[in-house]
Amino acid sequence: MFRIVEKEWLADNICRMSVEAPRLAKAAKPGQFLIVRDNERGERVPLTICDYDPQAGTVDIVIQTIGASTKEMCSYNVGDGFADVVGPLGVPSEFISKSAEELKGRRYLFIAGGVGTAPVYPQVKWLKAHGASVDVIMGAKNVSLIILEDRMKALCDNLYVCTDDGSAGFKGMVTAQAEELLTGGHAYDEAVAIGPMIMMKFVALTLKKYSLPLTVSLNTLMVDGTGMCGACRVTVGGKTRFACVEGPEFDGYVVDYDEAMRRQGMYRPQEIEEDHKCHLGLGK
Repeated sequence: MFRIVEKEWLADNICRMSVEAPRLAKAAKPGQFLIVRDNERGERVPLTICDYDPQAGTVDIVIQTIGASTKEMCSYNVGDGFADVVGPLGVPSEFISKSAEELKGRRYLFIAGGVGTAPVYPQVKWLKAHGASVDVIMGAKNVSLIILEDRMKALCDNLYVCTDDGSAGFKGMVTAQAEELLTGGHAYDEAVAIGPMIMMKFVALTLKKYSLPLTVSLNTLMVDGTGMCGACRVTVGGKTRFACVEGPEFDGYVVDYDEAMRRQGMYRPQEIEEDHKCHLGLGK
């Protein structure tokens, strides 16, 4: 059993858990994910790694309650345990291959939408620890859906919060905030966007005008997590790629977002069905 040692609700339907998984914590790198199975009859649910502590032997996961399985997972409390926590899976973020000298003084812009803030956090943490400068734009529909704000603010150089309704920070989309920064004298070497597929599509359309290299994460497409089911197939640069084994991160300018969004919608009715427990892992 993988024991839960911490739990907190970040929003009405989003919780963070720290789980004992010593070997996974020692091997985890930014950009990777894991698969959780809550009990012996539970489905496999891919979740991005929000944080990891090799010394404590814990990994942090953030779960949004959408389907039956994620609701059941979030009903677990400190002291309870998951049947399986498997990982780390996926290809780590490309920047971890750079030396400290290469990263020193390099400027990154992260754009996080909703629960996309969770996988952004360990990337920002790693880059700051290795000498890079990092600004973060966090977006959500309203203030109640902004997560990890204090943690991110303590870590990055500048944090820009955006809400659609103006209930916190900048009123408007993350793309508008990004353009305001880029036209206002802020210069960056690379950008990373993680969030809803539609957000990443428009971030790509916006940043392309500035010739700013962009990486996006297709973690929301993953189901089986091992490349066996084929549900995460996506066209990248005209070629079929598998997000779980070849990603989840890709060049943001060559992803076929419309195809990816169609694939995401294929099993939506089953995903949100209260009494349905899909054994392909679609209960995210």
